[in-house]
Amino acid sequence: MNIPRLPSSLVALLALLPALAWSQGKQVITIGIGTQNTTTNTVTGGIVLKELKLLEKHLPKTGKYKDVEWKLDWQNFTSGPPVTNGMVAGKLQIGMMGDYPLLVNGATGQQNKGNETQLVAVIAYNAFGAGNGVVVHKDSPYYELADLKGKTVSVPFGSAAHGMMLQAMQERGWPDGFWNLVSQSPEVGTTNLQERKIDGHGDFVPFAELLPYRGFARKIFDGAQTKIPTFHGVVVRKDFADKYPEAVVAYVKALMEANDWVRKNPKEAAQKIEQWTKIEKEVAYIFLGPGGIHTLDPTIKPRWLETIRTAFGVLNRLGRVKEFNIDAWVNESYVRQAFKERGLDYDAQKQTLANYDIEGKDPVCRTAVTRPKEAGEIWLADGEIVSTSSPTCTLAGIRQYESAGRKVAVAYVFDKALGIKVFADKAFYAVDTKDPKNPQTVPFLLKKDAEALAAQSGGRLATYAEALGLAAPKLTVAGK
Repeated sequence: MNIPRLPSSLVALLALLPALAWSQGKQVITIGIGTQNTTTNTVTGGIVLKELKLLEKHLPKTGKYKDVEWKLDWQNFTSGPPVTNGMVAGKLQIGMMGDYPLLVNGATGQQNKGNETQLVAVIAYNAFGAGNGVVVHKDSPYYELADLKGKTVSVPFGSAAHGMMLQAMQERGWPDGFWNLVSQSPEVGTTNLQERKIDGHGDFVPFAELLPYRGFARKIFDGAQTKIPTFHGVVVRKDFADKYPEAVVAYVKALMEANDWVRKNPKEAAQKIEQWTKIEKEVAYIFLGPGGIHTLDPTIKPRWLETIRTAFGVLNRLGRVKEFNIDAWVNESYVRQAFKERGLDYDAQKQTLANYDIEGKDPVCRTAVTRPKEAGEIWLADGEIVSTSSPTCTLAGIRQYESAGRKVAVAYVFDKALGIKVFADKAFYAVDTKDPKNPQTVPFLLKKDAEALAAQSGGRLATYAEALGLAAPKLTVAGK
C-alpha cells in the first residue's frame, strides 16, 4: 500500500507551529525557559524548578486550560546575553539574568517591536552588590583593583560583573584604557587565570567564590565595595505574558516554593545543587545558606530599579544603550498575584531586606548565637554543620574538632567591613593578642581592611594559618 507523502513545504510549516500543536485532543503550549544553571543565585528560578517539577505542579489545568498540555523546553546558558538572543528570536518565553543583562534585555526588546519583555520577579539579590567580584591567581602580587593598571583582565562582556567593573572604573575616574579588558566566558577566564595567561578575571556568581575555593585564585575586589545593589531577575516576553498570564503567575509561585525548599534545609539543597550543576555544595551554601551572600526574595523593590537606572547611566555614557523606558518594562502584577494566591503580603515583603540567619547554640563556646553577623559555621566532613557565635569561637572550634579526629570540610565567617559571608581559610585577620589566653580575631576578605583595623587597634595582620594557630582552646567539643 502506497501512503502519499506530504509536500516538504507543508511539513516545514507544521514544524514551525509547536505552540499550536494538538496532542490527543489537547492543545500543546510550549514554554521555552532560558536558565543559567551554574549561576548559583538563579537556581530557584531554573534548575530547582526543573528537577523538582515545581512548574508543572503550578501550571493551570482547569477553565480555559482544561484542554491544554504544557510542554517545557529548558535551555541552559552560561550568561545572560544568549538568553536575550533566544527571547528576541521567539525561542524563549521566560529568561533569567543579572542586572546589567536585564537592562540590555529590556532595551533590546523595546527596540524590536513585537519582542518586548517585562521584568516580572526577582530571584535573588545582595543589597550592596556582593556576588560579582574580581580574582587574581593566588600567588599574584596584586591585592587591589588599582594594582591591575595596564594589566590584562578578562570578564564576560555584557554580564553583571562587566557592568560592575565599568561602574568601578567610572567611579574612580579611570580611563577606558586603564587595563586591557578582554571578553572571556567564565570557563575560558577560569582556565586562563589558572594558567596565568591573564592577570585578573572579573565574574559573576559563583566564580569569584568558586575559583578561590578550588584553590588557585584570590579575590581582590567584591561588588559590595560599590555599595550598589545587584540582583538576578526573571523576564518574560510580553506577548506570552499577555496571552497566558496564569502561566506567568504559576512560574512565580513555583519560584517561591523553590525558595522555601532551599531555606527549609539549606544543606540538603546545597548538596542537590552540586549534584545538578557540578558547583560544589560548599560554594552553593555560601550564597544560599543562612546569612548567605544572596537573599531569595521575588519582590521588585524600588532599590533594584535604582540599580537599573545606575546601570543605564553607565552604559549610556559608553554609548551602548541609548534609550530605555524602565516603567514600561516593569510589571509587578504577576508576582503580586502569586503572593495573593499564597496568602502572603506582597507590600510588607517589598519593604524588608531581611534574610534568614545563622542561629542555634554554639557548642564550642557554650553560648547562644545572638549576633548573626559575627557568627560562623563549621561544616564537618561527616556532614554536620555547627553554628558558632564569633570568629574566635569558629577558629577554636576548627582546632578542637580536628584534634578530636573530625575533619573540617569548610568553615565560614563574616567580613567585618563588608558584612558578607566568606570562607574562613581565604580571609585575612586582624588579631589582638593583648590577652594571650583569649586572643580576639576579626576576619576580612581584603588584606587592606585587616591591615587597617590591626593598625588602629594595636594588633597585627594574620593569615588564616596564623590566626588558627593563635586560637585559644575553649571547652572540649565531643569527638566522634
